[in-house]
Amino acid sequence: MDETHPDALTRNYVSDTLPLANAAGLPRPAIYVIDQDQPNAFATGRDPDHAAVAATRGLLQLLDRREVRGVMAHELAHVKHRDTLTMTVTATIAGAVSALANFAFFFGGRDEEGRPSGIIPMIVVALVAPIAAALVQFAVSRGREYEADREGAAISGDPDALASALQKIEAYARGGYRNPDAERNPATAHMFIINPLAGRGADNL
Repeated sequence: MDETHPDALTRNYVSDTLPLANAAGLPRPAIYVIDQDQPNAFATGRDPDHAAVAATRGLLQLLDRREVRGVMAHELAHVKHRDTLTMTVTATIAGAVSALANFAFFFGGRDEEGRPSGIIPMIVVALVAPIAAALVQFAVSRGREYEADREGAAISGDPDALASALQKIEAYARGGYRNPDAERNPATAHMFIINPLAGRGADNL
């Protein structure tokens, strides 16, 4: 088997993730590959019985097989500790706040002559709502990430693999690669193992 072939990478990813789930004492999650060049991964689902883990095509190509196992062990640790529910709810709330702000800005009230009324309150809402959404996201403690690192190392039995993977992903992220999908929906950024946003302005927070 050609270990560098994309199909082989996907097969290795799937075949390695299922034993890790067993090692973590978890039901087998749904496993997805995201057609995205940026190396990243995340887990989601309301509980371990309804969980899913996903890795981007870029992650499978950048990391070696051992490092991919380390990353997936980290994501399965989130599933085990039910962080996935918290992250999903947080993303939903942040997205809803941003959507309501846009709705208020573009579809606000009008006066008798059909001109926009209360333009200043709408501008304030449009400015404050994204900040509120960001605060909701910040409420997801980085402590959960550190705990997922610890638990993931235990699940995989290879802590150096995750450390090596994170170093590679961080080095890639510093290159300024833009993820258009994440930029269009920044409310989900905190779900990924590495911030998928470009790191400009408020994204650096």
